[in-house]
Amino acid sequence: MLDPVQLLSAYCEGAFPMGDEDGRISWFRPPYRGILPIEDFHLPRRFERYLPSHPFEIRWNTAFGDVMRGCADRESTWITDTILDSYQELHRLGFGHCVETWRQGKLVGGVYGIAIGGAFFGESMFSRETQASKVALTHLQWRLKERGFIVHDTQWTTPHLAMFGGHEIPCAEYLDLLHRAIRLPATFDDRFQRAQIVVR
Repeated sequence: MLDPVQLLSAYCEGAFPMGDEDGRISWFRPPYRGILPIEDFHLPRRFERYLPSHPFEIRWNTAFGDVMRGCADRESTWITDTILDSYQELHRLGFGHCVETWRQGKLVGGVYGIAIGGAFFGESMFSRETQASKVALTHLQWRLKERGFIVHDTQWTTPHLAMFGGHEIPCAEYLDLLHRAIRLPATFDDRFQRAQIVVR
């Protein structure tokens, strides 16, 4: 398992880990960083019409490990056993969070990530029903805005995230924004007693 303090410190400096197929951990800090705007979050018109009548129940932080396993359930994944164990420990410490979409008592979608100050580091999402992950992502964005977050880091930008306004900024610009964000007194979930981390 990765050391939690080392892992959180790496996030504060713009780096993040991914597991390799052979079990090794590789660290990344891309020259351009994907972000999803919080204040100017964009809802595609068709999805915006669908949203008020979506059939899902939204839950927070009730099935963190299951959300991670749902994200890992694909042909090729960077979510190795080491990553799974390490992030579940961050969840236990109050830094790892997830939003879940449920239907008829079954987990059908979700998003998970790490929160430090006013920065949320989105890690992955999954969907077992149409629109389930989009609904989870939208509720996540609403919560981040409500609670004073200013950064939603998505690592890279995908066509899926671009639909919601996701784009890339230079690493230097991202680091300036990140260092302001991690000093903010934002709290993702009041039920979790967040561990302390020294932010330099």
